[in-house]
Amino acid sequence: MMERLLEPFQSEFLAAFGVGGLVAAVCALLSCFLVLRGWSLMGDAISHAVLPGIVLAYTAGLPLSIGAFGSGLLCAVGTGWIKANSRIKEDTVMGVVFTGLFAFGLVLFSRTPSDLHLDHILFGNILMLPSARIVETCAISLIVLAVVSALRRDLMLVCFDPSHARAIGLRLRGLTYLLLILLSLTIVAAMQAVGVILVVAALITPGATALLLTKRFDRMLLLALLTSVGSTWAGIYLSVLSDASPAGCIVLTQTLVFVIALLAAPGCGLLRKTRETTT
Repeated sequence: MMERLLEPFQSEFLAAFGVGGLVAAVCALLSCFLVLRGWSLMGDAISHAVLPGIVLAYTAGLPLSIGAFGSGLLCAVGTGWIKANSRIKEDTVMGVVFTGLFAFGLVLFSRTPSDLHLDHILFGNILMLPSARIVETCAISLIVLAVVSALRRDLMLVCFDPSHARAIGLRLRGLTYLLLILLSLTIVAAMQAVGVILVVAALITPGATALLLTKRFDRMLLLALLTSVGSTWAGIYLSVLSDASPAGCIVLTQTLVFVIALLAAPGCGLLRKTRETTT
């Protein structure tokens, strides 16, 4: 029994815990900005839009991450351009752009002879990442962590109070595009772990959970970081024990933590509101 419980800590799985924790930390910090900015759907859009870039990069013999980043950035910039030059709302534009790009990627994939497995792209496989992908994912994650940590105050103003950011001389458009670039890079890193479909959960749930627990931004960053990394480690552990999808277990664990916060959050938890209503 004890051997079974300790099985996930064997050396072959330790890399998954390390990479998963690092990716979870990046997604957690960025999710706070996305939640404040109201860009939750943007993460979903870019995560789906990377598929055509992946296929084109494979066809050209380039690293898949380059194609994914280019395609994701095209989705983000294209969405902003269409919104600025039309009467259509941003969420509608995102829906049109990312579904179009995702469908284009599926068509390219079906017409491209390859040994590229779509399941690994869509759902990730953190337990079986090759060494090159581990190095790539860690490098991208550390770059994003460094930039977000250095500019977190400026990015917070851009997301929370754009008018004040403009008034004190911050380059609003430049910081907005920087946030989109960081989002695209994070999705490239995270798709190795949880895939392009479930990466949106990693980019939204930690920030949403932290927002239920606190109103202070620095504390929100810390809580998002703790819940995201903890849920990722727990999800990997459970996936090894149950021989289930690592990405699915990670996202389910994050969702469970969110539900607990929704019910028991101090001040705004549903259980507290129910008690106040009945008394």
